[in-house]
Amino acid sequence: MAFSTALAGSKMESLLFNPCSSSSSSSCSFLTGQQIRVLCKPNRNEKRFQRAVRCEVTAPSDASTISALEQLKTSAPDRYTKERSSIVVIGLSVHTTPVEMREKLAIPEAEWPRAIGELCNLNHIEEAAVLSTCNRMEIYVVALSQHRGVKEVTEWMSKTSGIPVSELCQHRFLLHNKDATQHLFEVSAGLDSLVLGEGQILAQVKQVVKVGQGVVGFGRNISGLFKHAITVGKRVRAETNIAAGAVSVSSAAVELALMKLPESSHAAARMLVIGAGKMGKLVIKHLVAKGCTKMVVVNRSEERVAAIREEMKGAEIIYKPLSEMLTCAAEADVVFTSTASETPLFLKENVADLPVVDPAIWGVYNVDDLKEVVAANKEDRLRKAMEAQAIIGEESKQFEAWRDSLETVPTIKKLRAYAERIRMAELEKCLSKMGDDISKKSRRAVDDLSRGIVNKLLHGPMQHLRCDGSDSRTLDETLENMHALNRMFGLETDTSLFEQKIRAKIEQTQK
Repeated sequence: MAFSTALAGSKMESLLFNPCSSSSSSSCSFLTGQQIRVLCKPNRNEKRFQRAVRCEVTAPSDASTISALEQLKTSAPDRYTKERSSIVVIGLSVHTTPVEMREKLAIPEAEWPRAIGELCNLNHIEEAAVLSTCNRMEIYVVALSQHRGVKEVTEWMSKTSGIPVSELCQHRFLLHNKDATQHLFEVSAGLDSLVLGEGQILAQVKQVVKVGQGVVGFGRNISGLFKHAITVGKRVRAETNIAAGAVSVSSAAVELALMKLPESSHAAARMLVIGAGKMGKLVIKHLVAKGCTKMVVVNRSEERVAAIREEMKGAEIIYKPLSEMLTCAAEADVVFTSTASETPLFLKENVADLPVVDPAIWGVYNVDDLKEVVAANKEDRLRKAMEAQAIIGEESKQFEAWRDSLETVPTIKKLRAYAERIRMAELEKCLSKMGDDISKKSRRAVDDLSRGIVNKLLHGPMQHLRCDGSDSRTLDETLENMHALNRMFGLETDTSLFEQKIRAKIEQTQK
């Protein structure tokens, strides 16, 4: 008696085996032809989303037409002098948003630079990045004003997607500064994924940095945030081994299928993989890793199958055209489907025609059935997630300390330039008094002496302007030192930094 398990369907395969496809639908077509809707609800993420700021639905007003300069004039005089630029994430994910809305919001990777440019042209946005996958659409920005920046980005999302602002506000989440940092670190570590610890999201975070290189608007703060997130993702996986076991949808599907077969038959089981794309290749890799070294791959063309065969030389991979799919399915113990087909691959009558002794032994498994795999290691995954959260906490403090230290960079530069101007002026006076016949060696010695004196004098003040987490000095102490040095050496400017930024944005939009 043949034991056959079919993982088949048109949209089910997209949800099950192709989580990175931005065009996946919410409906799932199974062998019975029935349609179901899969919506993933928040579970372990509920606590974290409690700290997300929900917006109130507001209709656009005439105030949006007022220029940024007028807004600046009518705001409190010290609004921008006291408000630090904020890192904000405006997001819609699989935990909060139906797939139909995520599809409309999705931005292809090739369009990320354009999106960054448009976002940074908004009046209150300095830097931006886009993280767009099938499970999430998240925009990270550095905003001169939290409230106005969020309003501008939300309106931009509404304009590009065609979704009303009121509807976006019902599903979006907002996180600021430390919460935004922690969220991205959790995403990179795989803690916010449907399958805990899956590795594909880390590759997608890396791609954000790769695409952002050289793009105006992918600035120091956002670039530093994403680079640190990559470090966090790598560290979590290395120190907690959270990636062990079923850590992606494809590996979970393979593990589920093998759970349905006697362990002794794994090596000899007849495996059929329909589709040789990205997800199909992952399924094959996981099958080989589990000891299944012989399988049939059905695909439109043999080219991709040949490439996979060349890469996995230890496995026997047999190519069959789509015309032989039903015949291959009749001979297989397990069938995995991973195609972009918009129509069902197997219909009810197809199954009825398959030469199976007892049709009742056929099993059709979807995303919900992956819960069996998830439950098998629940306690271990929770322990690893707790370890990962401890790492994320440490890394978040380091990133915040690094970002805090940026506050004093302008003062450090101005103080060094001030000291260098004095050094050069006094050096010229000294050399002129020593006459024209002074040797190059003596000139160099005097120059080195002046540099050494300046560096030693600046060492103390510079140390008290650094707040990188390496000592017990707080940000408040560092900023107090910065203001004192600004006053003592006349380093302060007449116009506040934030007002300069706002005026620069206005000038840019008026060109």
